[in-house]
Amino acid sequence: MKIVNRDFRVSSRQRCQMIDITSQVGSLVAQSGITDGDVIVYCPHTTAAITINENADPSVPHDILLTLEELVPHNRPGYQHSEGNSDAHCKSSMIGCSRQIPIKGRSLALGTWQAIFFCEFDGPRNRRVIVQIRGE
Repeated sequence: MKIVNRDFRVSSRQRCQMIDITSQVGSLVAQSGITDGDVIVYCPHTTAAITINENADPSVPHDILLTLEELVPHNRPGYQHSEGNSDAHCKSSMIGCSRQIPIKGRSLALGTWQAIFFCEFDGPRNRRVIVQIRGE
């Protein structure tokens, strides 16, 4: 089994934002030379996350962020974390810091409407995404 480790940067422009990183991950997979296997996309930040969802309609990421803000509001009475970003930590934990995607024929085996999103919850910031590609 071959393992290829790479990373890239993502810059957000808003406090909460979902950024489509599918093309960056797909490009790294294609360059890796791995035909079949899997890729792990990992976010090493405690106020951001990685998810997979629809990228065809921009209202989907909007609706996800709207729902998260309703469930975990930014200015909620009772937060104790002194940095003022308690909601971002909670949202990151709810969504999760990584996703695993199969590779078939040197391509990401995503569904027709699926994309990989970097979820920023405490921006704007410049962030890092770690990608581990494994397979034959």
